[in-house]
Amino acid sequence: MPALPPALFDLAGAHHLTASGALHLAPDEIPGLQTLVLLSPAEPGFWDHFTATPEYRDGARDPMNRWSARVITAMADALGATPLFPFSGPPWQPFTDWARRSARAWPSPVGLLVHDAAGLMISYRGALAFRDRFVLPPSGPRPCDTCPDQPCLRACPVNALRPDAYNVPACKTDLDRPGNDCRARGCAVRRACPLSQTYGRLEAQSAFHMEYFG
Repeated sequence: MPALPPALFDLAGAHHLTASGALHLAPDEIPGLQTLVLLSPAEPGFWDHFTATPEYRDGARDPMNRWSARVITAMADALGATPLFPFSGPPWQPFTDWARRSARAWPSPVGLLVHDAAGLMISYRGALAFRDRFVLPPSGPRPCDTCPDQPCLRACPVNALRPDAYNVPACKTDLDRPGNDCRARGCAVRRACPLSQTYGRLEAQSAFHMEYFG
């Protein structure tokens, strides 16, 4: 069984993306395709790269989704792969399920996915699906297993994120407060994760995403 093509990593790196997980697809999951590679921002440096792109600078809606579609589709064309995106639907692609099956992301104590490199800051810009069945890269350990304090459980100012539920109305109401810290700097729960703190995402990028959520 061959390894993933080196050109995949070269093309991803040129756009400050990284292969954040890979899995083998079930025979009937996406007909004709066998291996799926998830793509995420590579930090540090992704935000500076993205804000210099035409999509960010043209003032039109959904700049990051449009940039992701352009870049990952071009990667797919170069590699003979099929591009897939979490924002194109319905039908919506099961990115959360794929992330868990990659053995590099797991449910955290607060329910959000936690990644072995990005912590609670993990996000997926798209995926590439290949006809070939490639050898999968090794997975990392589940970070929560060695996190002694689990600060994510205490970080939410309105206790909206819990192991068994997510109180969306409470979260959004708090985000509407003038001077809200989560809106300005990113979700406090995500920031509390020790692994998130080593990932290198800038607060400006988190604030950009929070504006869309709020």
